[in-house]
Amino acid sequence: MANHASALKRIRQTKKRTDRNMARRNRVRTFVRRVEEAIASGDKEAAEAAFKVAMPELHRSASKGVMRKDTASRKISRLAHRVKAVGA
Repeated sequence: MANHASALKRIRQTKKRTDRNMARRNRVRTFVRRVEEAIASGDKEAAEAAFKVAMPELHRSASKGVMRKDTASRKISRLAHRVKAVGA
C-alpha cells in the first residue's frame, strides 16, 4: 500500500477513472446489444433506430478514451452492414 500523499492521490484518481470507464464501456455494450437484438428479431425499423442511438455512443466512448477510434469505427461499420442486411 502506498504511503506518500502523491501515491495515495494517484490511487484515488485511478479508481475514479476506472469506475467511469467501466460505466461508459457497459453503456456502449448495452446500446450495441439493443441493436443486435433488433437485428435478430428481423425488425429493420427498430434496428435502424437502435443503430442511430448506438452510433454516437460509440463515437463518444472513442473520444473519451474508453476505446480506440479505429475500434469504434470498425464496430459501427460492422453494425451498419448488419442493419442494412436486415429484411433484404
